[in-house]
Amino acid sequence: MEKEALEQLKYPIGKFEVPKTISSSDLEGWIAVLEELPGKLSDLVSALSTDQLETPYRPGGWTVRQLVHHISDSHHNSYIRFKWALTENTPVIKPYNEKEWAELFDTRTAPVQMSLDHLKAVHAKLVFLIKGLSEEDLQRSFVHPDGNLQSTLKENIGRYAWHGTHHYTQIKNLIEREGW
Repeated sequence: MEKEALEQLKYPIGKFEVPKTISSSDLEGWIAVLEELPGKLSDLVSALSTDQLETPYRPGGWTVRQLVHHISDSHHNSYIRFKWALTENTPVIKPYNEKEWAELFDTRTAPVQMSLDHLKAVHAKLVFLIKGLSEEDLQRSFVHPDGNLQSTLKENIGRYAWHGTHHYTQIKNLIEREGW
């Protein structure tokens, strides 16, 4: 497969870029994405067959099942990072090896409904939390040890709105390509 075509399959909505200025409109849009993602993802994958769930979204990529479980795992970790940033002074977060998590038994075999239910609960809690944050709270930050990257909570809202949409679009594009 051509490098450009593979890159388009990997990043169908492009890579996340933090806006220089995050407007209230950006924030409202991102929160809406987070609020809607669990239902949209459930609608997208619930009717897929076992064979369809075992289909990689691209050559060498994760299966639909692994993607659904990954989104749930990743957004769970993000929720915890919000809590750390709100209760500690610029904490260094604990990263996790998402590639290894995607290869674990549960991620490869568990029913996707488990992660769809989990994602619904995590997002309900996350959105409730975010909507209650002050501007000062939104400026609180954490440090990711990979590259020593400091991220504000406001930026992280955008990052996870992008992340959910990124993987949702990977699955949606696969479904469209396959004519499911």
